[in-house]
Amino acid sequence: MKNKLAILTDIHGNRSALTAVLDEIDKDKEIEHIYCLGDLVGIGYETNEVLQLLFSRNNISFVLGNHDEAILDIISGREPYSKGKEREHHKWITSHLDRKFIPYLTEIPTTLTKSYNGKIFLFVHYHLNEHNQFLSVDKEPASEKLDELYRTSNADIICFGHHHVVHHFKSKERLYLNPSSLGCYHKPLASYAIITIGEKGELTVTLKEVPYDNKEFLLGYNRLNVPDADYILKFFHGDQHLNYL
Repeated sequence: MKNKLAILTDIHGNRSALTAVLDEIDKDKEIEHIYCLGDLVGIGYETNEVLQLLFSRNNISFVLGNHDEAILDIISGREPYSKGKEREHHKWITSHLDRKFIPYLTEIPTTLTKSYNGKIFLFVHYHLNEHNQFLSVDKEPASEKLDELYRTSNADIICFGHHHVVHHFKSKERLYLNPSSLGCYHKPLASYAIITIGEKGELTVTLKEVPYDNKEFLLGYNRLNVPDADYILKFFHGDQHLNYL
C-alpha cells in the first residue's frame, strides 16, 4: 500500500501558522505521519503554545534545529552559537519557556532515518559537517552540490529545512526536499509538503501553502517587547505588521 507523509519545518514559535497547517493535515485521513525538521522555537515568541501543540500529538517525529539547540545550550549553561542581539533573543525565549517541555526537547535527535516502500528517508534540520554541526546556508543550492555533500549516504530522499525557501531537487542519486519555513514568510501563508510513496517506491511531492490570520501574532512582537522585534518583523515577516497599524 502507498504511504503518505507530511513534512514541515521551521515553525519558529508561530502558533497560528502551525494550527492552520495541522488543521489541514488532520483533514487528510491518508496522511499517516508528520515529520517536523526543527526550529520549533525561536524568532517567534509563542514558544509554549507551539510546543504544547506539537508534544500533545503522537503522530509527529522531530529532529533538532539550530534555534532549539541554542535554547538547550542556554538551559544547560553551555555557550550557544548565537551572539549579540540573537543571543539576547534566545535568552528571552529561554526565560519564557515552560520547564515541563525541557525533557521533550532534550530527547530530540539531530537526524532520523526511516524507510517506506523500499525508499530510505533521511530527515535533518540542515546539512551537517563531520563534527555533526550545521553548515552555513548555501544560498545557491544545486543538486550537484547536494550529491557531493551526501555522496556516502544511502538515503533516497533527504528532507531538510533551515533555509527559508523551497528546495525541490531531483538528481540521479536522490530527491532533496525543503518545504520552506512554516512560521516565517512575507505573506500570511504557512508552508509544508506532502510526500506520497507508492507501492513500488514511486514518489509524488506536493508543496502546500495554507492561508492564516497572522495579525495578532505580528502585533504581539512589539506588545510583548520581544528582543530584536523590528529586525525580525522586517527580515522574517516582510514588515506585514505595518498593514495592521
